Amino acid sequence: MPSAKVGIIGGSGLYEIEGLENVETCRIDTPYGATSDDLTLGDLGGTRAAFLPRHGRGHRITPSELPARANIWALKHLGVTHVVSISAVGSLQAEVAPRDVVIPDQILDRTKGIRPASFFGDGIVAHIAFGEPYCPELRQVMVETSHEVGAVTHDGGTMVVMEGPQFSTKAESNFYRQIGGTLIGMTALPEAKLAREAELCYCTVAMVTDYDCWHEAEEDVTVDMIVANLVANVDKAKAIVRLAVPKIGQLARQCPCPDALQGAVMTQPAARTPERAKELAWLLDKYA
Repeated sequence: MPSAKVGIIGGSGLYEIEGLENVETCRIDTPYGATSDDLTLGDLGGTRAAFLPRHGRGHRITPSELPARANIWALKHLGVTHVVSISAVGSLQAEVAPRDVVIPDQILDRTKGIRPASFFGDGIVAHIAFGEPYCPELRQVMVETSHEVGAVTHDGGTMVVMEGPQFSTKAESNFYRQIGGTLIGMTALPEAKLAREAELCYCTVAMVTDYDCWHEAEEDVTVDMIVANLVANVDKAKAIVRLAVPKIGQLARQCPCPDALQGAVMTQPAARTPERAKELAWLLDKYA
């Protein structure tokens, strides 16, 4: 199997990474089915990166249908240690304007429980810490890089993750503002939870496309509006990725992410069925 250090999961209209050298394409079979699409691997500034379009090329997969477990499993088995998620989002705050970039530091889950959100269960229980859902080291790199490319950048904020695929009602949008939301999107979960269980460093680079529907002075969010801002954001996202990947390759991983499962697995080894323990060996053997 080929290998890579940095994984880029592309949303926000990002279907390819420019500047890759030594490019190869691979399809990975996973215990959780097919990934969103084939993965593209290549070198950026001496760091091997793997790119996966989250919704598939041509945007074929809804947020609720995303094979997040397969995607994270595949990146882990390529040797990826850091995952950068590029996501299109709406803004819930006036000071965060369309075409701004936000590197959030918190997530608020408003999905409806129909997305598998853990590799565990079926006889093996783990309760992983998720108080700080984003890797602090990786966040810092992405904040600095976003500034470097000249983007209006916001360091921190709460990402509200809704089910979709419909956009919010005004009542919902105002409720999310009242409970402290900065951004609203549909894809950061369960991706971030699964990345933590897989002991990967994970960060969202949120590309703002609209003001959702709460802003009385702005027109309601429409597909045409989002697409126009998506197109404007794509070049910015590509520039951020090109600069960030070589920096990420130099990170020492002094964050908690590489040992996130330490003490989290509650099921004693003797109580685990051999079949289930074998299925999760890629997570459990480190702590055997």
